[in-house]
Amino acid sequence: MSTFLELGLKEPINKALTDLGYEEPTVIQEKAIPQIISSKDDLKAFAQTGTGKTAAFSLPILELLDESNGNVQAIILSPTRELAVQIGNNIKDFCKYLPDVKVTTVYGGSSMEDQIRSLKRGSQIVVGTPGRTVDLIKRRALKLGNVQWLVLDEADEMLNMGFKDELDKVLEATPDTKQTLLFSATFPREVESIARNYMTNPIEITSGQKNQGSDNVSHEYYSVTERTRYPALKRIADLNPDIYAIIFCRTRRETQEVADNLIKDGYSADALHGDLSQGQRDSVMGKFRKKTIQILVATDVAARGLDVTELTHVLNHKLPDQIENYTHRSGRTGRAGNKGISIVLVNGKEKGKLRQIEKIIQKKFVETKVPTGKEIVQNQLMNLIDKVQVTEVNESEINEFLPSIYEKLEGLDREQLIQKFVSLEFNTMLKYYENAKDLNDLSSKDNSRARATDENMTRFFINIGRKDNLNPGKLIGLINEQNIGDKVEIGSIDILDTFSFFEIDKNYEDKTLEAFSSNQPDFDGRSVNIEITKKDRGGSGGRRGGGGRKPFGNKKEGGFGRKRDSDGPSSRRSDSSSSRGRTSDRPDRNSGADRNSGGFGRRRKER
Repeated sequence: MSTFLELGLKEPINKALTDLGYEEPTVIQEKAIPQIISSKDDLKAFAQTGTGKTAAFSLPILELLDESNGNVQAIILSPTRELAVQIGNNIKDFCKYLPDVKVTTVYGGSSMEDQIRSLKRGSQIVVGTPGRTVDLIKRRALKLGNVQWLVLDEADEMLNMGFKDELDKVLEATPDTKQTLLFSATFPREVESIARNYMTNPIEITSGQKNQGSDNVSHEYYSVTERTRYPALKRIADLNPDIYAIIFCRTRRETQEVADNLIKDGYSADALHGDLSQGQRDSVMGKFRKKTIQILVATDVAARGLDVTELTHVLNHKLPDQIENYTHRSGRTGRAGNKGISIVLVNGKEKGKLRQIEKIIQKKFVETKVPTGKEIVQNQLMNLIDKVQVTEVNESEINEFLPSIYEKLEGLDREQLIQKFVSLEFNTMLKYYENAKDLNDLSSKDNSRARATDENMTRFFINIGRKDNLNPGKLIGLINEQNIGDKVEIGSIDILDTFSFFEIDKNYEDKTLEAFSSNQPDFDGRSVNIEITKKDRGGSGGRRGGGGRKPFGNKKEGGFGRKRDSDGPSSRRSDSSSSRGRTSDRPDRNSGADRNSGGFGRRRKER
């Protein structure tokens, strides 16, 4: 193992790293830093989440940039505000002893005027989200003509979020001679497309195998029905008294509902999603980092940039629609040498995805039974006893009270005292789990009866499917392009071979039909038709005919809480099993289409 000094980094950078507690470079840092320092070749680097990618690309840039030149020399693009802020802060820490190096972070939800003033004062490194970066380029406040390095961090997620057009515009504003550095935790086809069209003969380095899960993370799954999903989630939390976890959900609505139910049931939890203001998100993340709350319920996008190294668990309330994202989720735990557990709750229909994920992460899921009430009570009790054993007694503080305490308890022997102590602490839990049903018996009437489908969503049929190279991201992109409305909630997405189903907020039912009808969209040359269907989650529901809506278009082709009342959530609101949160996340559905010469697909000149 090399040291950072041996990797070619100058003394001021090494001094800052020592102050920060960095001792030895990670695998990706050991490979990427000397490569970037010694070569101008483009680079694509693949490493699991939490392996130090930020230092891998920022340290060599700090080594090479011209401190006396105030022009922007490096532009680093990140998919979310939180991740951009984290990267910017990390780089500021790294250049602590490089006083002439200035870093500006630009992102939406914050004052553009302040960001423009910072740019005018001069910044060699700019970290930004694609949208705000393009806004500043249009205002001529951000000039990228002297850029030597373009870094695409979390490249896969930027494509998932639909930032193709913004990436095109940033690319057009940078010189052909720049070095492009692509960093990604997963390796879907879309990232290969970036490498082919963005980069010139890139060097490839990996930390472990592409997409492979961390060896420090074990993977478990619990079989549930829709009716037992939330009760199972609570029992898993109860079985682990010291849980410090992120629960991942697929939509903003689902995220808020799960968080609300956990809070009402007495858990130390909060929600993090795109509907919160920037101030609210910062507050929630701050509380979670300080462990003021034990459980964070979050969407995939909102959790990006949350740098926490001590998570005990990641819980997948529902699997992500794009299974490559599971690597991002599970990579949140098992960091900095710690062990972690990634848990998935799956119903019978979702279980097939586990095999696909196993191929990607090259790890096996272990089937685990939902804990019984007896197991939970025993675990909680032993955890309490362990804490009692290691509790330090401050005699000087309590000595004056002990005589009166001894006097009051003198009638109790050792066994009685222990029994009363345990009962005081555990009567609530014992009563709660006294007659707890077996959640593993999925065939029982109580457990198998699923909750009603979400009455707030309308289910649509669309005449394209997997054989048309449709995936959830591309379908969301197609829906976005119809301009149905701002932040329209998209629900469950089912991609089948020749057709698919998706759900839209019921309030936008007519607007959805009208938008598709008037726009007459096509998908890779095929006419697209949609119509309202019956709400059958299994994908076999008939489409509404007769007096219902008619199809349109020319169809040319075929922690333990104290106040729990039941094993279910306190408030039964609609259960949205949607795949994405909002239509403003514009995924790229044309990654394989022809590209014009000036944009995303431009070939760079040979150096």
